[in-house]
Amino acid sequence: MTQQPFSQSQTSRPGQMTAVMRAVAATGPKVLRIGVVQSGRVVEERIIKQRTHVTVGPNEKSMFVIASTAIPPSFRLFELVDADYHLNFVDGMSGRVALPTGISDLSMLKGQAKRTPQGAFQLKLSEDSRGKLVIGDTTFLFQFVAPPPMQPKPQLPVAVMRGATSIDWATTMIAAFSFLLHFLGIGSLYSDWLDPVINEEANLASLVDSVRSLPPPPVVEQQQTDHDKSAKESEEKQDSQKSTGAQKAAGPAAGGKMSAQKVAALTKELDSLEMATIGALSAQGPATAGVLAGGEVATSALDEAAKTGAGVSSGMGDLRLGGGGGAIRPGAAGGGLGALGASGRSEGTTGQGAAQKVSGPKGNANVGGAAVSGGEVANASRVVAGMRAGFRNCFNRELAQNPDAQGKIDLSIKVGPGGEVQSVSAAASGSLGSAVECVKARARSAQFDPPSGGSAVIRVPVTFVKQ
Repeated sequence: MTQQPFSQSQTSRPGQMTAVMRAVAATGPKVLRIGVVQSGRVVEERIIKQRTHVTVGPNEKSMFVIASTAIPPSFRLFELVDADYHLNFVDGMSGRVALPTGISDLSMLKGQAKRTPQGAFQLKLSEDSRGKLVIGDTTFLFQFVAPPPMQPKPQLPVAVMRGATSIDWATTMIAAFSFLLHFLGIGSLYSDWLDPVINEEANLASLVDSVRSLPPPPVVEQQQTDHDKSAKESEEKQDSQKSTGAQKAAGPAAGGKMSAQKVAALTKELDSLEMATIGALSAQGPATAGVLAGGEVATSALDEAAKTGAGVSSGMGDLRLGGGGGAIRPGAAGGGLGALGASGRSEGTTGQGAAQKVSGPKGNANVGGAAVSGGEVANASRVVAGMRAGFRNCFNRELAQNPDAQGKIDLSIKVGPGGEVQSVSAAASGSLGSAVECVKARARSAQFDPPSGGSAVIRVPVTFVKQ
């Protein structure tokens, strides 16, 4: 097959078809291209493909919505009159427009513009016109450009448009037979065609025979169990009766009480043994006295030893008293220690005397004036005076342990913003011992009025003396 050479017109110059397409696309009237600038930045750019009026203003139906009071709510900025665009502007607008006669400001174009019934200035534009219009804080940039090419209408793919004529029947048949074989295989796996035939009558007969061959329930074992239980209960009853009879037979011999003579004899024997033990301990001298002072021997035994002469022999011990010969009963005659408390008055004596309770030393706490620094505390003196009884109790507890205790404490109490005691320090002199910590603890529990300066330090001198 021979190829025909291209004609001279087809190979005249490269890119000829592109130029032709551009020429075709460029035919027709130009359209408006408008850009909106706010705060030095382009916020919107639009090409008005359909030649129509362009409206601006605060009305939401305007093509370009702007917030400005210099123009009506919907102002025709570009108005289409007899297929030509005209620019409308009012006194509140400014800008510059390029016309065939040159570039001029809107203020200079008012003379050659005509007035509209609405009171606006109207100026005819050509397709070469461009310019800048300022309305409030919004700037409009416009120019006329060639209309963009029309977008082709969406179409379905060619395979869909061609329909069933483009189906690959060979592949379709192979896929169909493959699916059919797979479904048949899966159906055969789950079907019961290959299962053996079951004789239901024979199976039912064998089931009845197996039920008949089952052993009877264990009724005899249950009866035997009940019999065993009753026999066991009777045996337990007989055992309880035997034990009750044995207890009755034992009677007084097993649970009777001891006679008064036996109780007195046993008591006397126990007293003798206890007094003998104390007498042996008293013969050991100072070492035994230390044991007794340590509390290792019951005090009740010592009291009984003071009432009797048991364990005290003639010529032995510090008292050198004769033996009492046994336990001494109150009111009975005898020469033991128990007779000392009931002898009353003897010859050559003035009497037994009266007991007198001797108390330890008592102390007093002298609290000096409270010195407040760092702020004013309204009730400082009253609260410090109320702590005096607590200080005195601390000193008396120390005197009970150390009769020679005395001295002085200088307290420094730091009061917080709410009147609470934040810290307590003490400078002690003398021999006060644990009374110092007791006094500090009493000072920590105090509550003052809130200081005027936010915090304060209260210094209290406390002197402890014996009365």
